[in-house]
Amino acid sequence: MRSTRAAAAVDRLNQRSEGRRYLMVMTGDGKFVLRERLESGDKDVAEALPLDDFVRLVKSTGPQVVARVTKNDAAFAKQLVRKT
Repeated sequence: MRSTRAAAAVDRLNQRSEGRRYLMVMTGDGKFVLRERLESGDKDVAEALPLDDFVRLVKSTGPQVVARVTKNDAAFAKQLVRKT
């Protein structure tokens, strides 16, 4: 199902965002809307977007997770640098 990718992105956003709850709404024409759940009601974060644009928006919203770099990863990246 198309909405699985979008729902997974919203779930990851909710895990990253403490104290805030987001939800996804799928419109009749197959577009997705990101909403934030507030005590006063739900508020649209953005307009309806196609799947790929929606997932990009959700990934860029909220706090970002810093990628973990191990010593081996850093050493490998250092070897990839081209010497002049």
